[in-house]
Amino acid sequence: MNLGRHHGMRRWWPGCAFLLALLLAACSAGDLAAVYLEANRSKLEQPAAAEPQPMSFEIAPGATARAVAENLQAAGLIADARLFEAYVRVSGLAGRLEAGTFTLSPHMTIPQIAEALQDARAPEIVVRVGDGWRLEQTADYLDLNTVLDGVEYKRRGLFADLTGIDMTGYAFLASRPADASLEGYLYPDTYRLPAEEVDVTDLLRRQLDRFANLVVPAYRAAANAGRTSLTLHQVLTVASIVEREAVVDEERPLIAAVYLNRLARGMKLEADPTVQYAMGYQAATGQWWKTPVFLEEYAQVDSPYNTYRVTGLPPGPICSPGVKSVEAVLDPAEHDYLYFVALPDGSGRHAFAQTFEEHLENVRRYQRGE
Repeated sequence: MNLGRHHGMRRWWPGCAFLLALLLAACSAGDLAAVYLEANRSKLEQPAAAEPQPMSFEIAPGATARAVAENLQAAGLIADARLFEAYVRVSGLAGRLEAGTFTLSPHMTIPQIAEALQDARAPEIVVRVGDGWRLEQTADYLDLNTVLDGVEYKRRGLFADLTGIDMTGYAFLASRPADASLEGYLYPDTYRLPAEEVDVTDLLRRQLDRFANLVVPAYRAAANAGRTSLTLHQVLTVASIVEREAVVDEERPLIAAVYLNRLARGMKLEADPTVQYAMGYQAATGQWWKTPVFLEEYAQVDSPYNTYRVTGLPPGPICSPGVKSVEAVLDPAEHDYLYFVALPDGSGRHAFAQTFEEHLENVRRYQRGE
């Protein structure tokens, strides 16, 4: 009797040991993930990079959480594959990662990426329109980097051809001067368009929507509060010059005030970017904005956009300004500066002056190295 019982236990023990080992291993893995997560929780909200550059990321069918984590790190989307795996396991998300193609950014945090990977989207076309780009520059980018027709985009932008677009909500366009293009009104941003239905009309609509949601409310608030007497078109024109001049965000209100001060005094703006805009694309150097522009060229360029020759504002915007430049014009700094010159240290900052004599001294000190 005892022998039989002992014999039965011997036959049961190998299977039990195997199951127990699996259980312990599973518990150990879960515990280790929880421990690692807790020790590194502060890193969850730290993105892998500061630049919000979108990129495509694919999860293959049947991919494990560990494989996904390792691929994310290899792509530069996260800095710690082990932390990502620990997070999705402890959070119960490991089994909810979907196979498919996703648009992610290294500027996203681990929780944001984990959430995004639960919802596979249809293939997209990513279009990035940079702050300060002129209309033709965007068209050229579309031709070189997307399936969109840059020639059509340029034509429709220059002639304000909004065929196929419901104009409801775009009343601000009616205040533009007659025959004005859409330069300055097509908001610069990153747009994600469905690959199967992508077309120029969709991009134009999205750019106008973004403009209506970001720029128009800021302008109306300032106008209603009596903070600006300029029209929206005039604000955009000054903002477009500020966009091309400013490198450092905190200088935008300073630069905006310089041009507003000159306008108030009836002075020529003498803004280099307006001359660059009038000169157009430079095929020899591949530049959309000729650099440098020499003194003799300021006088030679015959264009209403050449603010070294004409007094007041040019006919319209010279590029697509971002909302920060628009806000700088609507809420400029309070000062009496009329001139500025770039510092030679590569910081993007400028030296400002109230008088022409002070300005010449700054030019001598900072540009000529005297």
